[in-house]
Amino acid sequence: MGIERARGWAVCLAVVAGFCTGLFVWQSGAGPGLRGGFEGERDWSLLFVEGPLMVFGIPALALAAWALVGGALRAPDWVAAVVVVLLLAGAGWGSMEWLEARTEPFTKRYGW
Repeated sequence: MGIERARGWAVCLAVVAGFCTGLFVWQSGAGPGLRGGFEGERDWSLLFVEGPLMVFGIPALALAAWALVGGALRAPDWVAAVVVVLLLAGAGWGSMEWLEARTEPFTKRYGW
């Protein structure tokens, strides 16, 4: 019974880590578009589209990866944990790149 409880806590930790990753990435990446750029122009789709996708999508992705690797492929738990950590790093990086491209009009610096 102890190993099942530890596995359950590990899955919960993976989901919480995915939630924190999504929230951190969205908060730091969407900030310029929500604060307003030129003449106070704001992009509200960053709040209503990208926000829920990152805050709820990245944890769902982590849970799906754990279920696929640990459950369907029957890999050891440490392999599933490594896959989830690598997936969270890749999803965080990809989301930051996406948000950087989306908020470029708000952060564009004009040089001489």
